[in-house]
Amino acid sequence: MEYLIVKWLHVLSSTVLFGTGIGTAFYLLVAVLGGDLRLTVGVSRWVVRADWLFTATTALLQPLTGFWLVHLAGIPLSTQWVAWSIALYALAIACWLPVVWLQVRMRDLAARALSHHTELEDAFWRCFTAWFLLGIPALCAFLAIFWLMVAKPA
Repeated sequence: MEYLIVKWLHVLSSTVLFGTGIGTAFYLLVAVLGGDLRLTVGVSRWVVRADWLFTATTALLQPLTGFWLVHLAGIPLSTQWVAWSIALYALAIACWLPVVWLQVRMRDLAARALSHHTELEDAFWRCFTAWFLLGIPALCAFLAIFWLMVAKPA
């Protein structure tokens, strides 16, 4: 029973982590590219909140439940699919950490532009480009982890 509960927590938290990540990224991308500064400000505020509330908590829960599961199942961490999952998760989190700072910076720059009735400055667009580019390896890493978790290749 313990294994099933931990597995359920692991699957649930991975769903929230991935779903929040892909959802907030989509909405921020659409808001920014849509060119409506007021919308960009509102969406970026909610994206930052969602990242702290959902992504940060589940990003911590994932390795805890994952290590607990391999322990309960008696699977060595050196097992190839487990080792690859850990490495890919580290890559995804290494991409996500600067993304959090970039989202906060974009939120603040967009709010400043709105309050001063100006266009988004170059600093915003540099942050946006870095944010977008960091999302590519993070997305690929999470997709690969999902495949590894399901396929468990030898």
